Amino acid sequence: MSKLVVSKGTFSEVYNYSDSKKYFYDYLSFDKKAIVTVNATVEVGYDLSKLEIQIDSLGKKIYINKIPKEEVVISPDVKYFDLQQSQFNTFTKSELNKINQKSIEKIKETIAVTDLKEKAKIRLIEELSKIYQLSAVYNWQVIDNTNSGIFSNFKD
Repeated sequence: MSKLVVSKGTFSEVYNYSDSKKYFYDYLSFDKKAIVTVNATVEVGYDLSKLEIQIDSLGKKIYINKIPKEEVVISPDVKYFDLQQSQFNTFTKSELNKINQKSIEKIKETIAVTDLKEKAKIRLIEELSKIYQLSAVYNWQVIDNTNSGIFSNFKD
């Protein structure tokens, strides 16, 4: 596998969770609360083994047929602060896993509104421009069959 990580970011979120169980006609309640912090390293990259190219050595042409979709890898560090629970309303493993998942979902939402993916695409274009420039030095032609228009920005 050939991975090219082109953008990396660090995101932090604080997530509050609370739940209560009430007994005796809501007269008695047992609460549980948690404050969760998530620090996540997010990498946006491309699996270059999925890059489809053809080389015509006689015609000195490089055909780029497919550029893979970006891949987002989230490496979260979830920490619990102020974990409060009662003896009659404790956190289960399932609840803690749900809290982890919700925390990671919040990070994903944060990533969606940032420009990390756009920066990754720009960096990919910069890396592919090196192929274009190198091919021009040796009088080769790069042909973009992806309909992405990536190579339209490059001039001979």
